[in-house]
Amino acid sequence: MIRTLVVEDDFRVAEVHEAFVARVPGFEVVGIAHTAADAVRQARALAPDLVLLDMYLPDRPGLEVLRALRGPGMAPMDVIAVTAARDVETLRAALQWGVVHYVVKPFPFSLFRERLERYAAARQRLAEPEALDQGSVDQILGLLRADSAEDLPKGMSKATLELVAASIHDADRDLSAAEVAELTGVSRVTGRRYLDHLVRRGLVGLAMRYGSQGRPEHRYRWTGGAAGGKPGPGAP
Repeated sequence: MIRTLVVEDDFRVAEVHEAFVARVPGFEVVGIAHTAADAVRQARALAPDLVLLDMYLPDRPGLEVLRALRGPGMAPMDVIAVTAARDVETLRAALQWGVVHYVVKPFPFSLFRERLERYAAARQRLAEPEALDQGSVDQILGLLRADSAEDLPKGMSKATLELVAASIHDADRDLSAAEVAELTGVSRVTGRRYLDHLVRRGLVGLAMRYGSQGRPEHRYRWTGGAAGGKPGPGAP
């Protein structure tokens, strides 16, 4: 389980975030802090794997909490900013201090789940004892990079991307491009294009199945998060 500390000054919003975390397989909330001082205290005592950090806190700015979490005596922990802060300066500073995602409130559960699933998948890949080639590095970084609908290649739509991703996500086995096309109603060529995009983003794994003759078949399997619930791959 990924042990998570929720830092949010609004008690009701903190409860919502706690409930959101509980709905994502593989995560558990180990603490809730409503002030900067309590956030640092709990982080030091609990050593969570992940901190969901609001940037607007009543006693100190969230950026000061972020700096404190990177200070001497603190265990390594990842941080996702979950905040209403929309200014470029805060975003730039948060990235400089190593946040892995930046989620702007308000947001739907589907987006929140996608960010946690991406983080979990990247964390799992980084824990695997393997030599990384450029493709592996690109895949892991892709998991920690949230593409928006505007970032999609020309001619691709968010709706179709989500449809293709859901067909892979919900399957209990690997699928071919032809099978995805049949499930989604798109052409095989279109399905293959969206699948290749999901592979580049690190959300889908690609394997080759070799038969007795002819070209090997491409097989696709969801790797971007825990099973249960449909992904939101095109969410901003």
